[in-house]
Amino acid sequence: MRKILLATAATACLALTACNGTTGGDADPKPTATPSAGQPTTALPSATVSPSTSTGNGNGTGSAAQALGTSARTVGAKFVGIVEITPTTVVYAKAGGGQTSRYGTFVVVTTLDTSLSANAADEETTDGTGAGWQWIGSNGQTVSEGKGNAFKVSIPGYDSLGRIEPGARQNRAEVFDLTPEQVKGGTLVYTDSTKASYRWKIPAADAGPEVAAVKQRLG
Repeated sequence: MRKILLATAATACLALTACNGTTGGDADPKPTATPSAGQPTTALPSATVSPSTSTGNGNGTGSAAQALGTSARTVGAKFVGIVEITPTTVVYAKAGGGQTSRYGTFVVVTTLDTSLSANAADEETTDGTGAGWQWIGSNGQTVSEGKGNAFKVSIPGYDSLGRIEPGARQNRAEVFDLTPEQVKGGTLVYTDSTKASYRWKIPAADAGPEVAAVKQRLG
């Protein structure tokens, strides 16, 4: 099912000029669009994790956790389009966006999302069914984004929502409200509409090219 969806999106991409001349076999397509007004500029990644290159069973599920800054090509919400997701920066904070963590610490992970297909696409919603974003703490506990006071935190420039037009990209942020035991480093997990999961090993301290910008915007 997943391979059919990816192949269909790639075929549509070949047929439309919205794909800027890239083909489904290109290893690292570079969209020409710029982030929305007010969003920070994030360099596009050079490494990509896709079902054809990931370890594990070949569809992303069960694959080894990748490093912060590594991209994953995912099937968009409702099986529409392809969204390349790149976690870029992690920031730990006791408070931010006018909110204080309920459980001890907010973990903010910024992502660069790029639409790679001919159709506008969006991330899968975190809805409690295992789709979307989760954090697996070093103690093995799993926490969905938005729990505690995390859902109240909005970061200007990283607060994009909705479908991403073909070739465009958005800066977003996933926020988790964690206990001291959960926050000692962990694994970020994203599960797309085909139930394929992608994992990134997140450092236990602030890391990434946008730490200063995120801290400033957290307030």
